[in-house]
Amino acid sequence: MVALLTASSASRLYPSFPTPETSATLKTEPITLTVSAAASLQNAIAALDPVFESTHPNIRVDYNFAASSTLQQQIEQGADVDLFISAASKQMDRLQAKSLIDKDSRRNLLSNRLALIVPQDSTLNIKAFEQLTDASIRRIAMGEPRSVPAGQYAEEVFLNLGILPQLQPKFVYGNSVRSVFSAVESGNADAGVVYVTDAQISNRVRTVAIAPKHLHAPIVYPIALIMASAHPEAARTYAEFLASPAAQEVFIQYGFGPGQ
Repeated sequence: MVALLTASSASRLYPSFPTPETSATLKTEPITLTVSAAASLQNAIAALDPVFESTHPNIRVDYNFAASSTLQQQIEQGADVDLFISAASKQMDRLQAKSLIDKDSRRNLLSNRLALIVPQDSTLNIKAFEQLTDASIRRIAMGEPRSVPAGQYAEEVFLNLGILPQLQPKFVYGNSVRSVFSAVESGNADAGVVYVTDAQISNRVRTVAIAPKHLHAPIVYPIALIMASAHPEAARTYAEFLASPAAQEVFIQYGFGPGQ
């Protein structure tokens, strides 16, 4: 379990990375990395961060979690970022088109699925996305499709099911997948569409359906080094850490799948 990933076990889990003892011999100046990452990664990365910093005492990581489009825009505007992890290819593609990322460092780090959730105490008998057209369901929370990847995927599902026009009057838009989750958790929405990983973080909601993969584009999380990074080697080290088998096992515990 994540709780076992302590500093004392770091050298066993990550034998390819320096331990605190060996890192001390490198005599490098302390470095602070800035990682901009999709909001849905927050819990998993919070579990991994202490392990990384314990095995790399000269590298401290600051995180900026938000909707992928928001992070993309910040990078375009010159924000001080070393590494970007998006919840969709679209945002990374746009940065690559502007030569703002190191395209050779880009890889699909993780994958995810789309879940339909309801409040834990909901009395609505929802078992499929198609049932959202029922008149008893008045408010459906989802990410704003123009800026939130989870909302874009949700819109694809509804479009491919042929029910998007019927549902549009019911939509309550969130500016991130976490705000969508909060709307359902608080009971301010009858149902919501989030990632499977988000659906697992609270016992105040329950998952009633998983979107079939053929109804939306693959949900992948590309990672890439920012060209303007002041610490490219440290950023590569951190990216390799996240892609390591042991780190991937932690991501799996949080509901993510391997990169595709």
